[in-house]
Order: sequence, then structure tokens, then C-alpha cells
Amino acid sequence: MEINLFNDPSQVPQPRHKLKIESFRASPYADRFRVKVNLSLTPFQERPNLVITARRSDGLLVSDLDIIATMHFHNEFTMHIRGLDDPTGEYTLRAELYYETRNPPQDALEINFRILPEEN
Repeated sequence: MEINLFNDPSQVPQPRHKLKIESFRASPYADRFRVKVNLSLTPFQERPNLVITARRSDGLLVSDLDIIATMHFHNEFTMHIRGLDDPTGEYTLRAELYYETRNPPQDALEINFRILPEEN
């Protein structure tokens, strides 16, 4: 007799070598200095580490986030844009997934987002 503990086969926890970033989104908040980040991973057996960085189009690091041994497949974070008087512009958000070392990461994904000028 086979007992299926997972209704959805795509939700079966995978070994670390099969783990990757499944989806990655950024949505700036209305205040323009915070960004909502959604990141989903392959369901895992061993908890991975993540690093998320936000860079302005000229390469300036404006926010970073380290997540050690995440417990969740679906993650939601708020990142704060730091060191700028006006956040208007283009940005690149990069997520890296790793276990022992980031060089190289096991998986990485970059997305772009824009913060629009303040409406008067």
C-alpha cells in the first residue's frame, strides 16, 4: 500500500542539489523607500541560505538582506532603500541561494524594478 503525504507532487521536498529559486518579484511601496520582495523556492529537505541585494542602475548598493537557513518555501520581505534623498530610478534586485559557500551560489536570479518620481 502506498501512502501519499503530498497532494501536489511539485510540493515534495527535494534534496539540496535540486533546489532553485522558483519565482522572484519586487513591488515598491507607495512611500518609494521600501520594496516588497516575494521569493519562492523549490520545496527543500535541507534549509538553504539566501542573500538579496538591491543596486541602483549605477551599481550603488542601496539595500541587502541575509537569510540564514530559511524555514519557508515562500518568502516575503520588506527591503529599505538606504542612503538616498530621492529613490527615483532603475534598480536591480539579485537573489542568491547557497549552502556552504556563495562562490559560486547554487542558484541566482536577477530582476529589475523601477521607482517612479513622487506625484505632486
